Parts: sequence; structure tokens; C-alpha cells
Amino acid sequence: MSNYRRNRVRGGTYFFTVNLADRASSLLVDRIDLLREAVRRTRARKPFHIDAWVVLPDHMHALWTLPEGDADFSTRWHHIKFSFSWAIPPGEVRSKSRRTQGERGIWQRRFWEHTIGDDRDYAAHMDYIHFNPVKHGLVTAPADWPYSTFLRCTSAGLYPKSWTLKSTPDTGFGEPR
Repeated sequence: MSNYRRNRVRGGTYFFTVNLADRASSLLVDRIDLLREAVRRTRARKPFHIDAWVVLPDHMHALWTLPEGDADFSTRWHHIKFSFSWAIPPGEVRSKSRRTQGERGIWQRRFWEHTIGDDRDYAAHMDYIHFNPVKHGLVTAPADWPYSTFLRCTSAGLYPKSWTLKSTPDTGFGEPR
């Protein structure tokens, strides 16, 4: 197995992209209740602050800040993925490798992570997260997507409700090409 190197900053803020194995699936929005419960349970065990989050049918992006002295985002993602998968009845297509390992076939094995470096980086990733449903053609304005922290951020005064970017930011953040 590959030895993935992750940048771990205790108390850091991170941007993540997490994908379903079946990129044609809509499981994340179809079972948003189970995903929310998985996140709630994980935060109860291993707290973290959700700065921003968007859930799309087949993938999600999140911006988290971990508690001071803590850099263990991998365990948190493991708990979220495991809890969600455990709540879904079996039946997904699994490769021979996954069957041999006793793994479900719901999630891609890895996730993409980026350590936020400064305020500008933070703002760019926050915008990217909230614009993502528009980028994927799911809605015409970020405020119209129900599975996002965008409205929470507008309530906090971070965005006007009518905010939208003129076009997709050319960032290359966490999206398979």
C-alpha cells in the first residue's frame, strides 16, 4: 500500500474533497440524513469546527478547523465514512480487492486534503465550496443549493444572499479533471 504523506498542522484549517466510488451516484444527497448523522456522531467523539461544507450528489468539499493541538483529520474522515457506510444497506458493486479486504464499495479509498495557508487561501476555498453546486450545473445561484453552509455564512454576514461568482474560479482545488 502507498504511504501517503499528509501535511499535519495542529489546530490547522483544512480543505477536503471526498468522493463516492460511484461518481454517477446521488447517494450523498439521497441519504443526506445519514451523512448528517455520521458527521454529528463523529463531532461528538472527535470535535472539529465546520467552517464550510457542500454536499453534492457524488462528492463533497469541506473546510474544517481542528482543535488546538490536534491534527488528526484522517480519523475523523474514517469515522464519517464508516458510520455512513454502516447505515446504508449492502448492495453496491465491489471490486475483488474490496471483497477480499471486507470493504464496502461506497467511498473512494482516499480523500484530497489541502492545508489552508493564510486568509486569502481560506477565502478562495470558502468561495470554491459555495460556488461548487453552480459549477456542476445543479443550481444557478449558491443560495439555491440546500446541502451547503452558504445560507449559514450569509446569516453570519460573510456573503450577501445574492452572491455568486461570474465564472468558476480557476483554482484547480480538489476536482478530478
